[in-house]
Amino acid sequence: MYQRKVLSTVRKVLPAVVSVVSEKHLSAFEKNPHTLYSFVPGHSEAIAQKTRKDCGENVVGGSGSGFIIDKDGLVLTNKHVLGDKNTEYTVILNDGRRFEARILSTDPLNDVAVLKINARKLPVIELGDAARAELGEIVLAVGNALGAFKNTVSLGIVSGLSRSVSAKENPKGPSHEMRGLIQTDAAINTGNSGGPLVDLKGRAIGINVATVSNAQSIGFAIPINAARRDLADIRKFGHIRRPYLGVRYLVVDEYLKNKLDLPVDYGALVTSEHMGVPAVLPGSPAAEAGIKEKDIILECDGKKITPENVLEDYLNYSSDKKGFNLIILRAGKKVGARIVPAERD
Repeated sequence: MYQRKVLSTVRKVLPAVVSVVSEKHLSAFEKNPHTLYSFVPGHSEAIAQKTRKDCGENVVGGSGSGFIIDKDGLVLTNKHVLGDKNTEYTVILNDGRRFEARILSTDPLNDVAVLKINARKLPVIELGDAARAELGEIVLAVGNALGAFKNTVSLGIVSGLSRSVSAKENPKGPSHEMRGLIQTDAAINTGNSGGPLVDLKGRAIGINVATVSNAQSIGFAIPINAARRDLADIRKFGHIRRPYLGVRYLVVDEYLKNKLDLPVDYGALVTSEHMGVPAVLPGSPAAEAGIKEKDIILECDGKKITPENVLEDYLNYSSDKKGFNLIILRAGKKVGARIVPAERD
């Protein structure tokens, strides 16, 4: 019974899983498919490092897959698959048909990209609800990377929820924290990164994004709810809207409080992680609001900033608001500030 359910789910979702590749790399792949992963944008350079003090492993992301979510040609994939902005992309369906892909919009914060191909009556994967995912739930990670690893399917469970990793596209670049990820022991490799993480009903609950190198059975998927928000933005505004503050910060917890001898165990400590990089970007909304380095942003619209609810979370889930009221701890005194986010380019 269990095996039949898994087989039924695989048969249901495979036709809607696709490959995504840049046009300039397509001819090289056709000569030798197994050279794909030496030149796919983002693969050899995309690395991530978990920032929790108990997680020191490297996280490596793959490239190449996507999945159809609309019968008229909407495709979801990872933003890092589209690492080269100055090229065209091709979507290759499971049945071998090829279509030029148009990038509708990208969400760098969540590593999500939405593509459009000119095709109709396509097989689709229904979007589920990542908020209902449960620990121990059986899931499948599916991919289709240009035939080199076609029809890649991995079986596992949801082994963690609301995980955070800090990722960078190259070792010298700035890090970017990805939050709220689904952790799974289903193998996420170069064949299925960018493809769907589905439940046994064939509904996508996540987009496969990364694995932990030097460790076994640790993979991550972006919750599909992030893509739902992106799709809603595209339908309403024509592109993905994400707020931009222009401030770098570390989320304060008990560990950071003790390490840096801070007066509080919550909030966002305004600081730069890299030499020569300002904590508050000149001309940004944060600079206009008067935020300064070493400030600790305690609250946003009356709600505490914590590791579970960081500043960007409040902004992302309130994208229609014009501005936010902050409470800031500066030199031992609480001060108020009003910040009006700009739209991220």
